[in-house]
Amino acid sequence: MSTDAEEASEDRRKYEFRKVLEELEEYEGSGTQLVTIYIPEDRQVSDVVAHVTQEHSEAANIKSKQTRTNVQDALTSIKDRLRYYDTYPPENGMVIFSGAIDSGGGQTEMITRTLESPPDPVESFRYHCDSDFLIEPLEHMMADSGLFGLIVLDRREANVGWLKGKRVEPVKSASSLVPGKQRKGGQSAQRFARLRLEAIDNFYQEVAEMADDLMVPKRHELDGILVGGPSPTKDEFLDGDYLHHELQDKVLGKFDIAYTDESGLYDLVDAGQAALADQELVEDKEQMEEFFENLHTGNEATYGLGPTRENLIMGSVDRLLLSEDLTEDVVVYECPNGHTEYETVERRHNTPDHECSECGEPAEVQEREDVVDHLMEIADQRGTETKFISTDFEKGEQLLNAFGGIAGILRYETGV
Repeated sequence: MSTDAEEASEDRRKYEFRKVLEELEEYEGSGTQLVTIYIPEDRQVSDVVAHVTQEHSEAANIKSKQTRTNVQDALTSIKDRLRYYDTYPPENGMVIFSGAIDSGGGQTEMITRTLESPPDPVESFRYHCDSDFLIEPLEHMMADSGLFGLIVLDRREANVGWLKGKRVEPVKSASSLVPGKQRKGGQSAQRFARLRLEAIDNFYQEVAEMADDLMVPKRHELDGILVGGPSPTKDEFLDGDYLHHELQDKVLGKFDIAYTDESGLYDLVDAGQAALADQELVEDKEQMEEFFENLHTGNEATYGLGPTRENLIMGSVDRLLLSEDLTEDVVVYECPNGHTEYETVERRHNTPDHECSECGEPAEVQEREDVVDHLMEIADQRGTETKFISTDFEKGEQLLNAFGGIAGILRYETGV
């Protein structure tokens, strides 16, 4: 799969993840009857089924008949969902939500949702039963998303690892055989210097091999790499092009670090905070700069639901730009005279009445769906890349507030 396709798939997965969390946050139970289960990837499914079965048995002691029934129904639904999994959950684990939610008018509706492979691993098994679903750990994962490679080295030792969100994970280390600066008796200064340079070169190659083994398989997910250590070590390492060329291109910066053991990885993160903060938004800023430049200098830009959708169907959109904070549905209306129109409505709001703009006749609702799903489906069919834009900078806010959260960079002028 291409890099762009992988990034688009990851962006879509994050969007779907956020959307489910927003949905779950809205739900309330009339009592402590909403069940949440966090399952780490190393927990056997059979053990989880046994735990759920035990909870189902203990729920028989709940005094309220309605709460007892709802909790047991939720646990039965969870057991049914677990049948779809083999010995272990997917990578990073999963979270299952089930319960009877208030649906208005004194009525309840049983729902069950499963979130697989969250951004960070589920760290421990957790069973939670309350009037709300437990989503805070997942919200922290979303807030802390991001994957950065870390390399610290001097001529004695090196450590490599990950920065996942705000969590540092040391992974590999190495010690060098580089001799000290003082030569032993019997060796000429030239020979000693040559042997020492060879040992340094061999050690740099070993460090690069460690980093390549760890990071090359994840190169399409990497947001960047930080390199730390004393001068001139880190400079020699980077200037010598020891790293795989795709990793070399991901280096965000090099930083002076006093320690190169595991603690140095934490020092490197502290030293690189400015670079990390800038990198999170750099691609979004580039996309919006190009959009505004195209908007001001020509017609190779589009915005708003109608024009963007029309350009997507024509296949003229190179990149679809969607705000991360879009919370709207698209409603498809059709009037008696066969005119079809599209309108956005805030998610979870009632669908408003609509008059056809062409003939003035009342139009009926034909379909309603998430506007992001609607536009991305068209984009996928036309080979258009989709980019989600943060609102954490000025032009990202403008996309949401001034352009309705929907825009596109065109391949060519269309006049639409």
